[in-house]
Amino acid sequence: MTSSSLDRQLHQLEESRNRFGRGEAARVSRLLSRLEKRRFSDIASLIRFHEALLFLRAFPHGPEVVRRSERLLRNFSERVERLENAGAEMDEFDPLEVSGIAGTVMQDTLSFDLVRWLVNRVPDVEVVWDDYSEERAMAVVWPRLMPLQEEDGYVEANVPWQRWLRTAAGGKNKNLRWMVRQFAQLPASDAEKSLLYDSLRLPVRWRLDNHRFSRTLNWRPVRRVFFHRESLITRGEISLARELAQSPPVLQRLSASQGKAVMNMVREVMLVRYRELYGTTLGDPQSVVRADVGRGVSIYLWNLSPGRRLPLRAYVAGFTLKNGVPINYVEAIGLCEWIEVGFNTFYTFRGGEVAWIYAQALRCLVELTGAKCISMYPYQLGDGNDEAIESGAFWFYRKLGFRPGRKDLLKLAEREEQRIAHDPKHRTSPRTLRRLAAGHVFYELPGSKIGAWDSFSTRKIGMKVNQRMAREFGGSSGRIRAASSKWLERTLNLQLSPWGRPEQASFENFALVLALFPGMTSWSPEEKRALLKIIRAKSAANEMRYLDLIQKHRRLREALLRLGS
Repeated sequence: MTSSSLDRQLHQLEESRNRFGRGEAARVSRLLSRLEKRRFSDIASLIRFHEALLFLRAFPHGPEVVRRSERLLRNFSERVERLENAGAEMDEFDPLEVSGIAGTVMQDTLSFDLVRWLVNRVPDVEVVWDDYSEERAMAVVWPRLMPLQEEDGYVEANVPWQRWLRTAAGGKNKNLRWMVRQFAQLPASDAEKSLLYDSLRLPVRWRLDNHRFSRTLNWRPVRRVFFHRESLITRGEISLARELAQSPPVLQRLSASQGKAVMNMVREVMLVRYRELYGTTLGDPQSVVRADVGRGVSIYLWNLSPGRRLPLRAYVAGFTLKNGVPINYVEAIGLCEWIEVGFNTFYTFRGGEVAWIYAQALRCLVELTGAKCISMYPYQLGDGNDEAIESGAFWFYRKLGFRPGRKDLLKLAEREEQRIAHDPKHRTSPRTLRRLAAGHVFYELPGSKIGAWDSFSTRKIGMKVNQRMAREFGGSSGRIRAASSKWLERTLNLQLSPWGRPEQASFENFALVLALFPGMTSWSPEEKRALLKIIRAKSAANEMRYLDLIQKHRRLREALLRLGS
């Protein structure tokens, strides 16, 4: 069979993403049966086959399509191995869009928390010394792990770094695992251990073989599969207002063991796609909730553990399974009733009911956080993101009802909409899309004042704290922290010493900000008591209670909004 016939069959399989109805399930099954017998002689065609199989597993036409696609995916590493043995150029599997296929090799620079997790699951993770030359970082860090290493690393040239590591670890094959274990045993907090290891920026390499957490296999069986026998829901069919006005989704809190399984899965999902978010690596297993929103879609959300939280904003991360297949991830960072949202659908599944699933993710976030004002990052729109420019991401959100927060960008968007209305063939230029992507876009729910958060940023609050540090404390972080904490202790009439370390850290962070409020000392006793509850809730088990309390504290909310705007 010629390559042109293979190309034709793959094209037919790819077209089946948009073809539903009577007889389509049988047609796709026959096509998969023919392709199952094919030998692929080039990597590009094999990748096309892989992506089509994953899409069909997530959006199947019928039971036989599920069975055939699963069987083909379980054996897919054998096809990759045959091409490698035939001398194919395996670098074609490296790009971000297609990484993580079973049977391939991956290389990345991972955080301490993620590499510690990885070495306990893959036997042969190794440091890629050929791509590493950070001798200065090793000279600073390694003396903490190896006795007398500073005798060599501090003063000598041509230090045999690998020999030091191999000798201390007791053998070449134990290098990385030994190093990770030594970092884990250091007398420091988890955050400090991570910062120390991360300063090395060690590239590591591992083989995926036929591992479950390859992108090929990191889907899960489900009790009931949703079969698509009608056309997929398009963006034009979605009204965000209508979706958000529905009864809120039921968020089921998972057990600690179930939450841990979810956190392991999301690490797998992100690792093989060369993505690592703060919240997907450091999520709290005890905070995981799940919502089953229909059409085979389950959305998982969670918070950070108390020791890893942000000073002011609350953080939520999550991902979506479609018929057990991971298809996107989400993160949301909020303060009071405002949240900034990042939403990314994996390349394979773009075009697969993205707008409807995005609306369901927002429903879950709103229910979990109590948010009334939703903001999308400029990066999501195309700021520094060429892929978003090419896809016209700004219009995806604009047509769902988002508005630019900057007046100049709102006027530009309205002019473009007028041009499109007069000429339906008009396409917004990349230059204009980049201008439109230069600022946040907002969607306010009923009860939220339009425009209240348009110019807000916690960065502005941080800059004002640092201006005060430079002006009044000679640039000393220690001095401003101590002075602000003592001031807040006096103002709230309390003793901080009995508090635990996470609570003290939360108190210090709030003291830095509250010291900028000139009228805070005149707050009523009730307002001060409510403030104290908010500060303690920031480091408590459920960070969502913190968001709920801060939304209800009118004077604190107004002061933060004014300071950050």
